[in-house]
Amino acid sequence: MGCIMHKTATETFSLKKHTFNIIGNHTIDIDVTHNPFNIPLESLFLMAARVNTKRSFLFVSKVLGKHIPVKPAVSMLGGAALATCFLQKVYNLALPTLSKRIVEGLVDANKADDALEFLMAKPLSVPEKVKIIGFAETATALGHSVFAAFHENVEYIHTTRELLVDKTSIINFEEEHSHATSHRFYAHTEDFLSGQEPVLLVDDEITTGKTTLNIIRDIQQRFPRKHYVVMSLLDWRSEEDVHRFGNLEKELGITITPISLISGRALVHNQPDLQKQKINLTKLSITGNQIQKIYLTQNHFNYVSYGSVDSMGTVNDSPYLLETGRFGINPVEQTRFMKEAKEVGRFLSAYRMADSRTLVLGTGEFMYVPMVIAHNMGRNVFYHSTTRSPIYPNAKAGYGAHNAFQFRNPEDPGVINFFYNIPYGGYDDLFLFLERDVSEQRMQTLAQVLSNLGIENIYLVICSLSNRNSEGRGEYSDIAGK
Repeated sequence: MGCIMHKTATETFSLKKHTFNIIGNHTIDIDVTHNPFNIPLESLFLMAARVNTKRSFLFVSKVLGKHIPVKPAVSMLGGAALATCFLQKVYNLALPTLSKRIVEGLVDANKADDALEFLMAKPLSVPEKVKIIGFAETATALGHSVFAAFHENVEYIHTTRELLVDKTSIINFEEEHSHATSHRFYAHTEDFLSGQEPVLLVDDEITTGKTTLNIIRDIQQRFPRKHYVVMSLLDWRSEEDVHRFGNLEKELGITITPISLISGRALVHNQPDLQKQKINLTKLSITGNQIQKIYLTQNHFNYVSYGSVDSMGTVNDSPYLLETGRFGINPVEQTRFMKEAKEVGRFLSAYRMADSRTLVLGTGEFMYVPMVIAHNMGRNVFYHSTTRSPIYPNAKAGYGAHNAFQFRNPEDPGVINFFYNIPYGGYDDLFLFLERDVSEQRMQTLAQVLSNLGIENIYLVICSLSNRNSEGRGEYSDIAGK
């Protein structure tokens, strides 16, 4: 499993057992069996307790930009590291200099920007066409970052929790341990997965691999092929889980190639029942800072005019962004987006305070677009995202969620969302990105939380306007703190 590196250093320091105390007497033993880049575990994740009867723990990634603030370039390099592993393991194409630079950027955020610039100056090439699929919601940006490391022969799409109006999902599968189990797949064209090219499935972490096997089985029923590649930052499958992959290979007559940065075994002890315990949400000092909207103009993005319906039956007719990859994106469209992201980043940077500490927040599966824009907003900008995942917060050192904030998802008020690890007054500026426009009423619970974080300047950036909304870029509307 993982990728094999040609190097002089050995893996002796990383191939050993680690015990993490999660909370109370809840612990997890990690037996690392493969760590080709010699990445210290503490550079990739922290542990936290998850409020979920199906799985009591969470590997809180320090690379993804989901629960913990990261430098945007670090997150983008996570996908690039997997891309180099893929080239080496599948095609025996070793890239020692590039791999070294990428890993240096992952481990040391001060080197991340230079490493990413080094990659973008000469992006990777894959010898044959491949299709890349990222898993919603957590791995949408990771999958996109894998795709973005290449300049040809690749197309990207991510699964989604969204339910579209008048658009049928091509495949459907379940994520059994998740709070939102159903994945949908809305490619622009129904033949997106036709052909024999390998399919690369990208997730942030594999514990059992059941989700991966579910999607492979569903794809194979409609779009049979011979080769699947399963990519993840972490792979903790047991021997039984690995055998399950082998059994599916034999059953379907396919090859499944696993690739990860770190793999091994994980054994959990004394799992607590946190389901009945109330999440200890961080108490806020009521300051009532105002939040201002920024509407981006229509010429920055390409739009996909599908409406959606939420869990309460309400239809949103605001178009989606093609650049997310939700409906498929190719290298030409990606190149255009990267240019536009620089322009948007420069525009938004004008609203930052001089030398300010700035946080950019993505929302749900809308991660990659704001991440790249954040990368182009100047120095001292950090990024992470809201999430559906309820994590039990604890302030102890080394724990993955020091504080927790809860709100109703503006795009679906029937769904509770969270964000974590924002200290009171820890930032001067905050930019929250929404892919699609929503009513001010739907923003109220999130706006109330944001406006009381002790952050002086808070902006809500709307990337796609409702058909009923004609405001242009740079126009504002106060929605909180009045």
